[in-house]
Amino acid sequence: MVRYKLPKLELWVRFPSSAIFSEIVSIMTNKNNNSKTKLKRELTNRHIKFISLGGTIGTGLFLGANSAIMMAGPSIILAYILVGIIVFFFMRQLGEMSTNEPKSGSSSYFASKYWGNFPGFLAGWNYWLEYILSGMVQLTAVAAYVQYWAPNLESWKIILFFFILINLINIITVKAFGEIEFWLSSIKILTILIVILIGLYIIIFKQNLIAGASIKNLWMPAVGVVNHNLVNCLFPNNILGFIISLPIIIFSFDGIESIGITAAETKQPEKTIPKAVNQTMLWTLVLYIGSFIILLSLCHWSNLNMMKSPFVFIFDRIGIKYAAWILNFVILTAALSVYNSCIYSNSRMLYSLALHNNAPKIFAKINKNGIPILATLTSATLTFLIIPLNYLIPNWQYVLKITIDFSVIGTIINWGIISITHLKFRRNLSNKNILFKSPFYPYSNYITIGFLVLLIVIMLTIKQLNMFRLIIMAPIWIVIVYIWYKIQKK
Repeated sequence: MVRYKLPKLELWVRFPSSAIFSEIVSIMTNKNNNSKTKLKRELTNRHIKFISLGGTIGTGLFLGANSAIMMAGPSIILAYILVGIIVFFFMRQLGEMSTNEPKSGSSSYFASKYWGNFPGFLAGWNYWLEYILSGMVQLTAVAAYVQYWAPNLESWKIILFFFILINLINIITVKAFGEIEFWLSSIKILTILIVILIGLYIIIFKQNLIAGASIKNLWMPAVGVVNHNLVNCLFPNNILGFIISLPIIIFSFDGIESIGITAAETKQPEKTIPKAVNQTMLWTLVLYIGSFIILLSLCHWSNLNMMKSPFVFIFDRIGIKYAAWILNFVILTAALSVYNSCIYSNSRMLYSLALHNNAPKIFAKINKNGIPILATLTSATLTFLIIPLNYLIPNWQYVLKITIDFSVIGTIINWGIISITHLKFRRNLSNKNILFKSPFYPYSNYITIGFLVLLIVIMLTIKQLNMFRLIIMAPIWIVIVYIWYKIQKK
């Protein structure tokens, strides 16, 4: 209890940190005999659908897509459709497994049960690190958005403020987290829909609001380009530009698999998960593809500003007072929504690892509110490293690229494990026991795995991506996890 004396007012404040510290000491010293290891089923369909959407629609769409647009031009739309098909396949594979067996840390749990102990161990720790990196990306993006209003405010100070705020939210209750994520996600989805509708209105009725706004921008050449045809207008950097954009686009879907993590805290998972998987995929593809069709119609791809969100850049050009300001605020909440989802996902994965003897048992302890508090705070501690990194490297664009690149590698490993595990899962079950069948089995698995292998080849061989050194970190990471696995099992 801390007392503050103010003029004519005596204010008492109880710091939540003191209660948290007491809980941690209680758990670590085993004084809390009521400490449990079972999560509460408090999440509904709208919660898990928006947790997944919240974990997906963020920096990848609002800021990270810039470089992909510069590479692919209008063919970015085709690239998103291609990646979207792959994501649909692997999400249905994950959805099938999660519906049949709604367990926390689903990808790790299924890999352990149907593939082997080490694949499960690798899946869990890789997923955990992937979401740590994704959280770092979102916090760095938050700094970029705030600097739209306060360009002289240092990135690390902005990140520190929001880091503390969002982590405090996540240690209240599971339901509080679900409600906050629902409303944050609702705001950004509604905003994207409004942007699409405003864009359609401008394209059809008010093209004079933005010089050059036209649907023809999707197939018109850049200024100064001669001897053009439809193909090189759609693919301005040839097929190579289209191919280079694919690894970048993968990041836009990073986090969509968090539906599997929510399974253990979902009411009626056999009904909720199939509905959430299908609705999430539909909304994601509509919002992504619709956004790019409108944005690239309003402004020719070659005229976009790489330093700004394309959404904010467009509304700056329209000149509507405060519109760009409001949109930047919404984009800020979008990044915070994704970070909120990241905290949830990596804490539950660490909890699941502990529950299945793949991490210290202490991380399986939950508090009276149903929160795995030590798993949450440990994950937050590693994410905290983004603050000194932004202090040492004030250029947020450079920090963003590094963290996105590492996150993409983790995503490829995670998706590959899910697809291979699903093959083994299906071989252990008869068709009549499957509640939510993945379509085109086993061909959809082979297509998914083949596409992921292609991405690795692209990152290894195409110099423009500058990802060769990063991609060779993947086998090093796997070896490190294997050594940790051997130590853990002794």
